[in-house]
Amino acid sequence: MSKVEIYTWQYCPFCIRAKSLLKKKNINFTEYKIDGDEDARTLMTDRADGRRTLPQIFIDNEGIGGCDDLYKLENENKLDALLI
Repeated sequence: MSKVEIYTWQYCPFCIRAKSLLKKKNINFTEYKIDGDEDARTLMTDRADGRRTLPQIFIDNEGIGGCDDLYKLENENKLDALLI
């Protein structure tokens, strides 16, 4: 199974929606709650090639983007292939 990581803020609706899809698909993931932690946000931004929006999702250390990107992969039937 692939390593899935997600950077979130606690009350971010897009973060909640992305985690909901991952949970629905029974995908184990590591969540980094970075509310108010600028050092963690900087680390996330560096990993995400400069993207600062939340959530930022990584599969096997590769950034796939945010919530909309995750759902796009799912709707195009491409997400499962990344999770093997």
